[in-house]
Amino acid sequence: MIYAQPMARSVLAPAAFELLERSADGREHATTVSFGGDDFTLYGHVRARRTAPGRAEVGVTCWLVNIDLARFVGGNPPTDDETRLPPEGTARPDGAFTIEAARHLAIFLDALDGPRASTNGDGHRTMTVPVPDPAPVTASADDSVTDPGQPPSESR
Repeated sequence: MIYAQPMARSVLAPAAFELLERSADGREHATTVSFGGDDFTLYGHVRARRTAPGRAEVGVTCWLVNIDLARFVGGNPPTDDETRLPPEGTARPDGAFTIEAARHLAIFLDALDGPRASTNGDGHRTMTVPVPDPAPVTASADDSVTDPGQPPSESR
């Protein structure tokens, strides 16, 4: 579990922040990130979606892929399927590591609650996090800034 905090700080939190920005469109966004070691690579699947004004849900699950020399010599090298969760891949979440990484991620995201098991049983640990509401677009005194959905005003 020594890698849970560095992984949360280095790759999970930055991914979550990016997904939270993108989730302002009202959809769920997800990504898979990796954190390498000498004989292994840790993977994390992060997803985020807005749930209410000023709040979002972030979910994370993690797994390990051994890439040591023994796998290559033994004729069982890692495959791309091991880097993806089902149904696209064969990765199996590591529950204990996911819990520890999610605890650290919750701290980095200032979560409003601790990581909890996902209700759909997919191995993700979810947490509620605060997010700023998008700033409304306002016009300046000379009308040079307009709402992107409106045509620009004509000069007077």
